[in-house]
Amino acid sequence: MVRSDARENRARILAAAREAFGEDGNASMNQVAQRAGVGAGTLYRNFPTREALVLAVYQDEVARITGTVPDLLAELPPLEALRRWTTDLVEAMRKKHGLGDALSAGAHQAIAEESYGPVIAALTQLLDAGKKDGTIRQDADPGDFLQLTGALWRAASTPEDRAPRMLGLILDGLSTHR
Repeated sequence: MVRSDARENRARILAAAREAFGEDGNASMNQVAQRAGVGAGTLYRNFPTREALVLAVYQDEVARITGTVPDLLAELPPLEALRRWTTDLVEAMRKKHGLGDALSAGAHQAIAEESYGPVIAALTQLLDAGKKDGTIRQDADPGDFLQLTGALWRAASTPEDRAPRMLGLILDGLSTHR
């Protein structure tokens, strides 16, 4: 069992890394440790390499985003919940894009494999809720939706953020109400 102070240190390190990497994708491990208020030994005990830390930040972000689905569905109609969730996902992907340059091809593959299942499960929940209430087409497929929305993070990074308009087009195609 992990001690509470060790859990707190890990959480502080992840939060500090998320902020540091969000500001500068090249932030050093020392900068992360300073921001988290921990020593280098504590940082390296939790994350032996920079790549391990970046992967943990990605995993933490995927868990955070996929964990929002039940609350979104409780407060919003399914199509609007899907819009909000996808917007959050795109924003997270856009922020994390700079981190990708620091990762090896193997790490990119690990991220894709580890995040695909939870993201597809979240999308399945959102699409199934819309299919159940009749607002989303019965043939809507989570894998297709994810592939279609994959270009949105690039559109969000342009001077004219085209992502909301593009997402609107995608969601209009899913809707049963035209």
